[in-house]
Amino acid sequence: MKKTAFYSILVFVIALAVACGGKKHEAAANNDEWPEMDEFHMIMAESFHPYKDSAYLEPAKANAAEMAKVAEKWANAPLPEKVDNDETKTNLAKLKNDADAFVQVAQSGDSVKIGESLTALHDHFHKLQEAWYGGHKEGEGHDKH
Repeated sequence: MKKTAFYSILVFVIALAVACGGKKHEAAANNDEWPEMDEFHMIMAESFHPYKDSAYLEPAKANAAEMAKVAEKWANAPLPEKVDNDETKTNLAKLKNDADAFVQVAQSGDSVKIGESLTALHDHFHKLQEAWYGGHKEGEGHDKH
């Protein structure tokens, strides 16, 4: 039973990652890439969506250290020209610090705190993503991608 649930969630997460990753944006038309953002997005999707969709925190706990590692890599990488500014640098530093803190929270066993910390980390990630893609249009949000 646990194997079936795990594989069902895994298939869902992969399908969601493909759907989110395949979306075309204006930035893609310019052949701009920000691979560190894409790498973080993949691990965030694998961690956050099982929690958002069914309050399942195991992927987030399992991915916490890797998420912190990827956030650090992203924060230390050169920035693409269109987001090479102080606001993005500040947001990346915060993401790195919050991801580091999430590692400790994920080990606490407190589901409420883990969920709150994961949600805050996810929402902060979206600030960076919106800076890259130019934000959401009115009425469009995370659930639309």
